[in-house]
Amino acid sequence: MASSDAHSEGPARRPGAPGGRAGQPASRRPEPLSTAEAPAAGAALPAWMRLYFYGMHGITVDVLVSSARRFVRSPDLRMLGFSSPYRCLLHALTHFALEKVYLQKRLCPSAFLFNFLLYPSAHVGLQTLASRALLFSLAGRPGDTAAPGALDLVLQYVLALYHCQVFLKRFLCLRYGQQQQQQQQLDVPPAPPGTRPPAAVSGRARRPPGAGRARGASSRGLPDLLRFLFFGMHGFLDEIFFTFFFNVLGQGDQATSGHTSLWSFLMYGSCSFVVEKLYFHLHYGRGWGTWRRVPIYVIFIYTWEFSWGLGLRTCGACSWDYSHYPLNFMGLITLMYLPGWIFLSVYQDLLSNVLWRVQYVPTN
Repeated sequence: MASSDAHSEGPARRPGAPGGRAGQPASRRPEPLSTAEAPAAGAALPAWMRLYFYGMHGITVDVLVSSARRFVRSPDLRMLGFSSPYRCLLHALTHFALEKVYLQKRLCPSAFLFNFLLYPSAHVGLQTLASRALLFSLAGRPGDTAAPGALDLVLQYVLALYHCQVFLKRFLCLRYGQQQQQQQQLDVPPAPPGTRPPAAVSGRARRPPGAGRARGASSRGLPDLLRFLFFGMHGFLDEIFFTFFFNVLGQGDQATSGHTSLWSFLMYGSCSFVVEKLYFHLHYGRGWGTWRRVPIYVIFIYTWEFSWGLGLRTCGACSWDYSHYPLNFMGLITLMYLPGWIFLSVYQDLLSNVLWRVQYVPTN
């Protein structure tokens, strides 16, 4: 790979000599960027994006914990879990504050003390205080905000260790690269994974947003596994918000949460992952516009939902039934939700553009 200072001033390189300037040994060639230097290729995620991720991740934890508790009490293959937009906002704000606590780790003389006492104490205290404030605001009665039991405190402590030792340690390795197309118009970046080279449209090569990259740095976006995890968690977010507002319309003030199924993680994660590949191929490979792509998305989504529903129903694990809706087929899909799928299809294109600018840069 060419060195990062190939454009610097000095004598021209001799043809056929890949390293060093003319008259100099090739051993003087600059070495590639090390892992520790890689974060310079992008900035930390913007505050709004971190809040978005924290809220979505918090809903995922809520769904996992509530589904496990429900399954222990009464085994149900539908694996239903619960959360709400209120808790999404709660998680976003509390974890944004806990991020500030985590970043003070270097000031603590003992890593063990910080990891197993200081951060968990801040996490448990803030989460407990915020949860009680939320319950009080919803219930309106002090008696409904009893102190958490011992098992709840143990669970919060375990979650605190997870956030400190696993989640934040990796989440803060994400970097957000801005577009650099104006400075590097002659640099043609690689196409998104699984697509053909960018097609020429109106005399200019189309490229993914943020594909212009700093020299010597990679801009391949998030790895496929992380993209799948993101789309699975976003599926939880979508269903929690949708079912919450659906319950509000049907039950009025009595609705305080939405629900989803653990199977939705696999269903949404895989579906959105494939739809994103279609977006990269149809938009950047073929130059198709939004309203030419959306019908392809919707057909695939309905096929995916029907296939998953049919498979889960045979196992008694299907968590939805549209038999009471008009324009349904076998109770597994309904055209009543067509506007929602169109909206989510267009919104996912926007998410894909954002994710293409996000890089995972592990550091020492």
